[in-house]
Amino acid sequence: MSNWKSESTDKLCEALLKLKTKEECYEFLEDICTIKEILDISQRLSVAMLLAKKESYTEISAETGASSATICRVNKCLEYGRGGYKKIIKRMEEKKDD
Repeated sequence: MSNWKSESTDKLCEALLKLKTKEECYEFLEDICTIKEILDISQRLSVAMLLAKKESYTEISAETGASSATICRVNKCLEYGRGGYKKIIKRMEEKKDD
């Protein structure tokens, strides 16, 4: 879907950038998403982080409960996407080192 960017999605991005604490993130996510959506998104991030560490699909599935289809889709995004996963993984790793 190439035309998903809109005034509405701009506002969502702006709202996310206004969050200041982990607790604020939890509050906002719980208000805006279903629990399943939050869990699905967090699972994808976990999958991406494990893929970046070169874990196997079998290991990732065992650790996260993700299906091979989900792992494959996340891997495709890591390989051919816009770089969002790579950017956030790098920043999260840098934060660990601080």
